[in-house]
Amino acid sequence: MFDSRHIRTFHEVVKAGSYSAAARSLGYTQPAITQQMKALERAVGTPLFIRVGRRMRLTEAGEALSRHAETILDSLTAAQAQMGSLTRLRSGRVRVCAFPSASATLIPEAVARLAIDHPGVRVELQESEPPDSLHRLVRGECDITLAFTYPGLREQVPEELVEIPLMEDQLTVLLPIGHPLARRRAVKLADLAEERWIAGCLRCRTNFLHECAEQGFAPDIAFTTDDNLVVQSLVAEGLGVAMMPGLVLSFLRHDKITGRALDPACRRQVSAYVLRDHLRIPATALVMDGLKAVAARRVGC
Repeated sequence: MFDSRHIRTFHEVVKAGSYSAAARSLGYTQPAITQQMKALERAVGTPLFIRVGRRMRLTEAGEALSRHAETILDSLTAAQAQMGSLTRLRSGRVRVCAFPSASATLIPEAVARLAIDHPGVRVELQESEPPDSLHRLVRGECDITLAFTYPGLREQVPEELVEIPLMEDQLTVLLPIGHPLARRRAVKLADLAEERWIAGCLRCRTNFLHECAEQGFAPDIAFTTDDNLVVQSLVAEGLGVAMMPGLVLSFLRHDKITGRALDPACRRQVSAYVLRDHLRIPATALVMDGLKAVAARRVGC
C-alpha cells in the first residue's frame, strides 16, 4: 500500500529534479524528503532514483511510478472534492421508500424545503407498503423507509433497523357527501356495520377487520385497492365507504365525498426506519430532519 503523501512528494521530486528543490517547493526539510522517498522505495520494493554525478535519474520502476503518479493524485483530488461536497451537503443522493399517502403528503413538502437550501442533494422516491418497504431497506435498495403500524398489530422490526417515530395519523371514514352520517363530526364504526366497504393494503385491511371484530361485526368488503384515488372515486359514486388514514384528507380530489373521524378515535403510528450507520451520512440525516419537521406539524392529523 502506497502512502498518498509519499506519492505527492515523489511527484514533486520528479518535477523539481532534486530532493532539495522539492523540499523548497513543499516547505519541508531535505532530510524529510529523503525519509519519505526511502519509505516509498521500501513500499515499492526497489529503488526509484539513482545518482548520476550530482544529478538524479529515475530507475525503470521510478519511470513507471511517475507515469501513474499524476493520475493517482488527480483521482485523489477528485475524491477529496467529492467527499467535501457530500459532507458539506453540496451533493448527495438519498433514496426514500414510502407508502402512498406519505408519498402524497410528507415527502413532497420535505423535499421542497430541502431543495431550497440544499439543491445539490437529490432525493429519489420509491413506493411500497410495509412490510415490503422494510425488506427493501434491509436489502439496501433504499436509505430511508417510511412505514406505519397499528396498535395491537405491531410486527417485529429487523434488529439492524432504527425506528424514528414521526407522527400519529388519526383514522377516518370516507363517506359520500349525502350519506346520513356525514352530518356528524365523528362516526361510530358499528353504525356502518350494514355498509359495503372498500379495503386497502394488507396491513390496513388486517387492522380494519380487527377493529370491526372489536365492534362485533364482519364487514362486507366489496372492493379492495391500494390506490387512494380509486377509493375516493368508488366512495364518490356511492359504491361503498372506506376507513382511511387522516393523511388522505390532505389530498381529497372529489367534492362528493367527506371524511369523518372515528369514535372512539383510532390512530396508526407513522415512523421512519434507517440502518443505524446511515444516520451518520449527512444527506440522510438532513432528509430525516426535514421529515421530522414536516410530520411535527401534522401530529394528531
